[in-house]
Amino acid sequence: QVQVVESGGGLVQYGGSLRLSCAASGFTLADHAIGWFRQAPGKEREAVSCISSSITNTYYADSVKGRFTISRDTAKNMLYLQMNSLKPEDTAVYYCAADLSMDSRCYGPYYPGMDLWGKGTLVTVSS
Repeated sequence: QVQVVESGGGLVQYGGSLRLSCAASGFTLADHAIGWFRQAPGKEREAVSCISSSITNTYYADSVKGRFTISRDTAKNMLYLQMNSLKPEDTAVYYCAADLSMDSRCYGPYYPGMDLWGKGTLVTVSS
């Protein structure tokens, strides 16, 4: 079954850290662009970070640069998002998504090709 499943969300205090994980199955993660997206209550979904199949094309939203790090483990077919120095404004449901086109790339804050989405994991940062 082709799917991505997120885990690792939870409640954390201001300034704390969390690591989100995304388990990919049914496809080879390294062959596709894959990333993290989030949607806060009452707001539109936004791209947080993305890594292309070649890993030379990586995107971070300005709001998370220097605090979040995207990485992947091709042996385990896993994607991660290390989140440090968390702020209340980082509170959102975080989604993992992949572009199933071969050798796909990231498009900055846009995500026209992301066609496989997980169900999301909730991150809550308390002040």
